[in-house]
Amino acid sequence: MEIIDFEAIMERFMSSKTDHKIQYCIFDIIYFRGKKVTQYPLVEKKALIDSIIEPTEAVTKVQWMMYGRKAYFNLVKQNELEGVVLKRAYSTYQMNKRSYDCLKVINYQYTDAYVTGMRKGDFGLLLSVEEDGVLKPGGIMEFMRLAAKKQFYLQSSELIVDENKKFIFLDSKIKCRVKFRNYTGWFIKDPVFC
Repeated sequence: MEIIDFEAIMERFMSSKTDHKIQYCIFDIIYFRGKKVTQYPLVEKKALIDSIIEPTEAVTKVQWMMYGRKAYFNLVKQNELEGVVLKRAYSTYQMNKRSYDCLKVINYQYTDAYVTGMRKGDFGLLLSVEEDGVLKPGGIMEFMRLAAKKQFYLQSSELIVDENKKFIFLDSKIKCRVKFRNYTGWFIKDPVFC
């Protein structure tokens, strides 16, 4: 199973001064020798890709399989990866459309976190997670149901302990269950927590 590091990808896009190498991952084909091939079923296009692409360090073909998707998704969960994409084997490529022939299945993860601050400007709650009895930065929660936001704002004004240009810091009295896709490393570099 190839593991893709999306943070490394974004870092590579944002800076030319990075050690991350680029690898072009081919998962579908739209044109071949000047002819549009979107009307071909996916399995035929995968066979076409296999016949014309020789993987190198810079170019690879995205792994795929016809069967065993439950076992594969279990591997994704074990490795705490973001998820998989399911495509109907005999579907055709639909330009500029969303289709039930292609579905993203996300491996959501859950954790308990404490709200330790809120971002000024755009909505965002600073979260901390408990490790060995110590609260450590856990991320920013940017999505919350409206009713929960209202309830939070009613309580938060009484919990303010400090602030800076970006954040208002709160006493860690509010605990919540958080659903997320994957951990990110933003808090390692963010000077707010240094």
